[in-house]
Amino acid sequence: MVLFLLGAVFMITGMGLFNLGADLAMTPMGEGIGIEVSKSRKFLVPAVICGVLGFLITIAEPDLQVLAEQIPSIPKMVLVFAVAAGVGIFMMIGLLRTRLQIKLSHMLLAFYGVVFLLATFTPNSFIPVAFDSGGVTTGPMTVPFIMAFGIGMASLRSDKNSGDDSFGLVGLCSIGPILMVLILGFFFDPTASAEESIIPMITTTRDAFLLYLHSLPEYAKEVAVSLCPIVLVFALFQMKTRRFHRRQLLKVLFGFFYTYTGLVLFLCGVNVGFMPVGQLLGEELAGGQLPYLLVPIGMVIGYYIVEAEPAVHVLKKQVEEISHGAITQQALGRSLSIGVALSVSLAMLRILTGISILWFLIPGYGVALLLSFFVPSIYTGIAFDSGGVASGPMTAAFLLPLAMGACSSVGGNIMEDAFGVVAMVAMIPLITIQVLGLITVMKKKAARRIADRYLSTIDDSILYYE
Repeated sequence: MVLFLLGAVFMITGMGLFNLGADLAMTPMGEGIGIEVSKSRKFLVPAVICGVLGFLITIAEPDLQVLAEQIPSIPKMVLVFAVAAGVGIFMMIGLLRTRLQIKLSHMLLAFYGVVFLLATFTPNSFIPVAFDSGGVTTGPMTVPFIMAFGIGMASLRSDKNSGDDSFGLVGLCSIGPILMVLILGFFFDPTASAEESIIPMITTTRDAFLLYLHSLPEYAKEVAVSLCPIVLVFALFQMKTRRFHRRQLLKVLFGFFYTYTGLVLFLCGVNVGFMPVGQLLGEELAGGQLPYLLVPIGMVIGYYIVEAEPAVHVLKKQVEEISHGAITQQALGRSLSIGVALSVSLAMLRILTGISILWFLIPGYGVALLLSFFVPSIYTGIAFDSGGVASGPMTAAFLLPLAMGACSSVGGNIMEDAFGVVAMVAMIPLITIQVLGLITVMKKKAARRIADRYLSTIDDSILYYE
């Protein structure tokens, strides 16, 4: 309990500092680089810049490091570099989409068609890991930068679809890691089984404090290594373009400091305090007399855990700004919470029953892609961005151990049954956000019909009196 409460304090403080740092540094930097890249009339040089940026920032993503350590089938650095390459490639594809004004729904349909075609030939144990890697890649480090980069690229366009194309880059970048891990499945042994994290045995409050004290330097080093490539890219960008003035530059530097401090505290709190609680909770619930209680409890946890994701707050703020208040933070937050609640409950049900993840992913993505042809493009972009944003460090460090603990209690296969919870969390918001868009469109049409009927009545009355 002390570990959990200390973790909550670290997490709240870290989230506050991270959000401040994202506003001051990551968002302006991503938007600035996106604008400068879009100014070039050539394609090759900006495309290479996009690819390198995507590669470096993904290597810096802490969530990916956490996931890679839990997968014994693939060497850690092979997985990290493959996933980073996937993001880099799809950053270039995102630039191509913005330049050629290709509709997002068409690209998503094509690439997810390739994903599920490839999944039919990949060993079953690699499929949940592949979709999980797509979710964790878009974490607290990559989301603020990639979202701002996409907004920056679209901001120079003067056509009516520029606002719609501001979103969707995070959703596209989530596809690259899935494809790369599915391809790795052809070259590595799928029989290795994942191991659960070790729950620290502490007996006193002093032991809990010491555990945090010893863990802080480790996460400080990890986040420093993660931020170094981004700081280097920013330094090169500033020397080349001189885009930021002295006061703006100072603001960005302070933002990097807040981002660094916030991520250290947040990741330390989540990994040290929340991961053991998640695993223990999963073991006790699944191993008890009423294992199916895991489903409603998972639903409640999923509803509230999305609010603890740092990148979710960045997404909500940017969506409200770009849509000029048409999509409020409250509406988007509630839709995300409902989506994640449903996804976690389905993930827990899958662990208890052993149903293949493809029975959920194929119809889920089918519905999401079908909806993309009936809702405004901005909702499709936001929905596919939200899927990656919702599956952040809280999902990797709390829900994944919860699933692994439950899976070990019921005697399931951890690689096939426990992994996949991140993929489920990333999938359901694609549907719920687009349903929100569909409801909004229907309400507007109904309001327009009422207004037309009212105006028609007034016109008839005027004609009558005349």
